[in-house]
Amino acid sequence: MSVGQWIERTNATGMLVKPGRYGGTFAHKDIAFHFAMWLSPEFQIYLIKEFQRLKEAETNRNKLEWNLQRTLAKVNYRIHTDAIKEHLIPPALPKEKLNFTYADEADMLNMALFGMTAKQWRDKKNNVQGNIRDDATIEQLVVLSNLESINAVLIHQGLSQSERLTQLNKIAITQMKSLLGNKRLKQLK
Repeated sequence: MSVGQWIERTNATGMLVKPGRYGGTFAHKDIAFHFAMWLSPEFQIYLIKEFQRLKEAETNRNKLEWNLQRTLAKVNYRIHTDAIKEHLIPPALPKEKLNFTYADEADMLNMALFGMTAKQWRDKKNNVQGNIRDDATIEQLVVLSNLESINAVLIHQGLSQSERLTQLNKIAITQMKSLLGNKRLKQLK
């Protein structure tokens, strides 16, 4: 049975036979792929491998976006720690105390954005690898990056930690609402 006869007898759609010069058999791409896979196992393997490659590239692109935001948050964290060093740490503080000051400020940002400290997150996640920021969404990392810069400004202004926490929490809520409600941002995902 020819393709033309098959189309006529089964009332098929998605295929077309044109006789004559410049004619030929035309099919919807799904039908063409299925036919080519039936005809050539080599083509079928090629198609499967190509699909897997494209899915892996898509996954890597999504990871790259997340890594970019994570890197931005890390870079802004430097601005934050410099402000802590300049305004919150007395000159002769021992190294052990320095680390507590930085961790305390980092946890303040975690509280402002995530509503919990790093330790509370680890306890909740049963000591999973990584940290609270590694588990954050792109939107949360954008807000965290902003909070680090804003906190540096608030430290320079001499505000107490409780005053800064209150302001940063309000800013985090406002920014998260804005980012999560942004239709254009959703389209980028």
